[in-house]
Amino acid sequence: MRAIDLSSVTWRKSSYSNTDGGECLEVSDDLLANARWSKSSYSNTDGGNCVEFAPNIPSLVPVRDSKNPTHGTLLFGADAWAEFVGSVKKQGQ
Repeated sequence: MRAIDLSSVTWRKSSYSNTDGGECLEVSDDLLANARWSKSSYSNTDGGNCVEFAPNIPSLVPVRDSKNPTHGTLLFGADAWAEFVGSVKKQGQ
């Protein structure tokens, strides 16, 4: 598995982290700030049921529901995403 370089991402401690410096959860508000979203070619044309992905982030492929873009994003490693897409294409043949 390839390591993902997140050194340029801005991190902050979650408000749910404790105050003594241990066991903290860090989150990023800007990881996907530069994502260029594209709709899947398998999405329909009437605006519903669309999957969007952002292929421009090195080593990661963010995926979201275009109807609810603020309801969360799934992050896949680029290799895992390529394997998934390859499997879907094979099944469609």
